[in-house]
Amino acid sequence: MLETKELTIRFGGHVAVDRVSCAFAPGTLTAIVGPNGAGKTTYFNLISGQLRASAGTVWLNGTDITGETVPARTHRGLGRAFQLTQLFPNLSVLENVRLAVQSKRHEGLSLFAVWLDRKETLERARALVAQVRLGDRVDAAASSLPHGDQRKLEVAMLMALEPSVYMFDEPTAGMSVDDVPVILDLIRQLKGARDKTILLVEHKMDVVRELADRIIVLHNGQLVADGEPAAVIASPIVQQAYLGLVPEISPSGQDGPAPFPTFPLAGEGAGRGDAVRGA
Repeated sequence: MLETKELTIRFGGHVAVDRVSCAFAPGTLTAIVGPNGAGKTTYFNLISGQLRASAGTVWLNGTDITGETVPARTHRGLGRAFQLTQLFPNLSVLENVRLAVQSKRHEGLSLFAVWLDRKETLERARALVAQVRLGDRVDAAASSLPHGDQRKLEVAMLMALEPSVYMFDEPTAGMSVDDVPVILDLIRQLKGARDKTILLVEHKMDVVRELADRIIVLHNGQLVADGEPAAVIASPIVQQAYLGLVPEISPSGQDGPAPFPTFPLAGEGAGRGDAVRGA
């Protein structure tokens, strides 16, 4: 459904994403992990169109969308939630979601529409607000919501667009313990729709283990590991580079050079697996 081919972006002499080729199939949730500065959010920005690639291409459902704008990609079915919430702060919860529903239905973005003519749109917006458990805040301004509720509202707006690809960039960041399960339950529901593709940037390895069908690891903008979760977490390259474990001593008594500097990913232990690709 979604594929990047040799996707690259340079900022002066710095290569932030370096020739990343990866394909994402329907019905799967792929977690993208790596230390800060690895290129995860930049990779997302290239896919969704916030940044233009220096080289390489992005493909959605067999169409090259590399040169398309963010709105064009959105209408093709590419949905993105950000690390920092992107809301209409002075509009109510219901109005934020209603505008997203209108956009999906190509009804125009009039704030002064006669709602008797768009009853189905309003009902859809109310249903989404209730689904993210904001039914008691429908008339509250988005700016007045606590951080956790703002993230739930952004997910409701994303769901209103009914994308075929969902991209979540640290969806639980800064949320309270009580709010996290709401977001995770929504992602589980989306994952249950086998025609959807989900990409998840996440630092919490317990969340990754629970939700991911696959993990890819970025380091210095390069794809260094790709596989099923237990195998990736257990692979030597990830254990050494991201979990900070000491490499084994070779039979000659000399330990080999580390392929990357040591970065703690999440301070977690590792599972077992037997298939992983490292570069």
